[in-house]
Amino acid sequence: MGVVAYGVTADERPLLERALGGTYDLRCLDLILNRDTAATAAGRRVVCSSVNDVLDEEVLRVLADGGTELVTQRATGYNNIDLSAARALGLSVARVSSYSPYAVAEFAWALALAVNRRIPRAVSRTRDFDFRLDGLMGRDFHGRTAGILGTGRIGTAFARVAAGFGMRLLGNDVAPSDECRALGVEYVGRDRLFAESDLLSLHAPLVPETRHVVDAAALARMKDDAILINTSRGGLVDAHALVETLLAGRLLGVGLDVYEEEAGVFFFDKSLEVMADDTLARLMTFGNVLVTSHQGYFSRDAVRQIVETTARNIADHLAGRTGADTLVAPGRADGEGGGGGGGGGGGG
Repeated sequence: MGVVAYGVTADERPLLERALGGTYDLRCLDLILNRDTAATAAGRRVVCSSVNDVLDEEVLRVLADGGTELVTQRATGYNNIDLSAARALGLSVARVSSYSPYAVAEFAWALALAVNRRIPRAVSRTRDFDFRLDGLMGRDFHGRTAGILGTGRIGTAFARVAAGFGMRLLGNDVAPSDECRALGVEYVGRDRLFAESDLLSLHAPLVPETRHVVDAAALARMKDDAILINTSRGGLVDAHALVETLLAGRLLGVGLDVYEEEAGVFFFDKSLEVMADDTLARLMTFGNVLVTSHQGYFSRDAVRQIVETTARNIADHLAGRTGADTLVAPGRADGEGGGGGGGGGGGG
């Protein structure tokens, strides 16, 4: 049976081939799946998509017409997939509902520590044999306030590390976590979360209610010397408002592993091109902003779990089974067989 995987990195390929290659006719492509590349899936019953693929109605129709039965996303988030169109076309859709939360939580802390202690600037200097300390002063996290927007598995893992630093913990979530409360997290409204956090880390899913949750008004509430970290979904932050905030000399630092217009940019080599996205280009000019290319999930442990779940999703589909990872099952009415018509979780 034919399986094609899109957006496959060099590090991911051996894990996919080990998990799927011995059972299925597997084709791994580094292409992003979109309207221009959808025809390459012709004759493949299963498409393994990545988070940056564009699976709108037009792409899904091409897949269905080419014989695809299942789209299984190698990620938790699925806001790039038109689930209503998939249901109408009779396509099954699955995702990876969970994997190592430590991968993203630890990466969020890597960004926070690097921004706070000016590590990228320090490394750049020492490579030029400039060993001055001017402009490199950070501050202790111990005793300061960590705000966590979204206290699911990843947010909870982030909170455990914050507790280890001896930080005061604030949280905001529609479904408070007993584990977070046991760690000392105090649940507060968003306004207070923004106003009191010295370090604000975003771990919420991207849904209509959370799009641009960090907008101009939220940024205005934040402390002038706060640090903002986003390893969840780019659309949580109004990037234009963030640029204006930084231009005003506010925020000690920002760490972004995601960006709201990252599709078609992240995961590609753009070094020989003019950066047409003016907002992203401006963000990259700030010395206190660190941007990485959606690699928070990219640990060997997490990717192995993602691949194993993807293999299970394929086996379940072939056996006619549905489960927690099923978003759309053919022949089911809306609201049955998994997720609804959109949305998406945090993580990779």
